[in-house]
Parts: sequence; structure tokens; C-alpha cells
Amino acid sequence: MGCDDLSVVGDWQAAQAVKFIRALRVQLLGMTSQLAWIERRDVTAGNARAYAMRVEAGALRRDIQEAQFLIDRLQRRYLHGNERTHPPLRRPRPT
Repeated sequence: MGCDDLSVVGDWQAAQAVKFIRALRVQLLGMTSQLAWIERRDVTAGNARAYAMRVEAGALRRDIQEAQFLIDRLQRRYLHGNERTHPPLRRPRPT
């Protein structure tokens, strides 16, 4: 395998990237919905439940950011930035 062979993306790699992106988007949609649910709650109280919800919201924000990063990276690397290989999932509107 020469150096040029490593820069060529095969059809199977692109297909695998599309499947992974779709799976990440499904997870992203679920995490976004869960975060929206938490943010609609009053988590300003000083009790343990409110603290736990704030911690969970922070973890969800980090996971959402990481999923978006991975999607972008996969699209750039395997799909050359072409998102038209599949329709994007609708994201819930912020409340």
C-alpha cells in the first residue's frame, strides 16, 4: 500500500461514515431533547436533585458538542464536506 492509497476514501468507508453520522445524529437528537427537558425545569434550587440535574446538563452539553465535532470531522474526512448524502435530522427549536 503506497502513500497515495491512504488518501483515497473507498466507497465502503464513505458508506460506513454515513451510517455512523446517522447514528450520531439520532443520539444527538435524543441528547438535545433531554437537555431541553432539563433546562425547562427549575434547577436553581440548592438541593441535591437540582445539583444533579445541573451536573447532568453539563455532561449533556459536552456530549452534544463532541457528537457535533465527530459528525463534522467524519463529513470532512470521508464525505468531503458533502452533507447531501442524506437529509439532516430536524433539531428541536430552542425554548
